[in-house]
Amino acid sequence: MVLRVLDTPSFNRAVKKLFARDKRTVDEAIKKIANNPTLGEEKKGDLAGVFVFKFKMNKQEVLLSYGLLPSKQQPRELVLFSLGSHENFYDDLKRRRL
Repeated sequence: MVLRVLDTPSFNRAVKKLFARDKRTVDEAIKKIANNPTLGEEKKGDLAGVFVFKFKMNKQEVLLSYGLLPSKQQPRELVLFSLGSHENFYDDLKRRRL
């Protein structure tokens, strides 16, 4: 299954601030998600339809949020929403999605 990867401006801003080695780590995480789209934890409530994948970067846990279009059963597109540490991550994600 080959997914088309799309990103949002907020995801691009977060990645642009990273060092090259950290960008490679993010690219590896995206490849893992593209190979297994339900790898992340699916959220409920306000964030229904959003998945969050957790991974380590520089010994710190980083969260990557994404969605699957048109549905999680038959995804064709992987949309990358945001990237960041746990602090205020979900609040910021809710604000952007509303």
